[in-house]
Order: sequence, then C-alpha cells, then structure tokens
Amino acid sequence: QVQLVESGGGLVQPGGSLRLSCAASGSIFSIYTMGWYRQAPGKQRELVANITKGGTTNYADSVKGRFTISRDNAKNTVYLQMNSLKPEDTAVYYCNGFIWTMSRVDNYWGQGTQVTVSS
Repeated sequence: QVQLVESGGGLVQPGGSLRLSCAASGSIFSIYTMGWYRQAPGKQRELVANITKGGTTNYADSVKGRFTISRDNAKNTVYLQMNSLKPEDTAVYYCNGFIWTMSRVDNYWGQGTQVTVSS
C-alpha cells in the first residue's frame, strides 16, 4: 500500500510564502512524475506543476515565476515553494505521483492540504 502525505499548508497574507511537502511511503520500487494540483471552491482541479524523475519541470502559466517544484528522490518527497502568493492561489492543494509498486504503475493522490491567501 502506498500513501502520499502532504504538509505545509496554512493561512498566509498576500505576497507571502509557503512551502508544501509531500512524502510517499509504502512498497515503492520507483516514482516517476510527481506533481501538485489544486482545486478552489466551485472550480475543477487543475495542474499547478509537475516534475519528472530526472528533474524536468512544468508549470501552469498562472504560477510561473512564483512557484518552484523540486523533489528528493532519496526521500521519495516532492516540494512546492510558493512565493508572492495571491488570493487567487487559495485552494486545496493535492500531491500526485505515478508510482511503481510490485508489478504495476498506478496514479496516487494525497489527501490534500488547504492553502488560504488572505489579509
């Protein structure tokens, strides 16, 4: 069984910063692309950023230049550094990973962590 556990969400003022972490645990052989998605109330879940095992990154246009995704393959952990936060960044942020366990690759999701940007 594989689990993705997020941490680091919270309340921050506009212009502030937060760092999200997501640690994968369980019977893991390898982790391929990992990413962060977010879902605001009344909106669809959207990709924020993802990163391949080799370190290639991809960002939504709305966060380019403000957010940075990184990963530590030795720790099976992905991070999202969020700077210059805006009220429109308010959402539940979900970690996602394509993980090879036993004999197959499956897509896993974390439980989500709330990020609220408000003065």
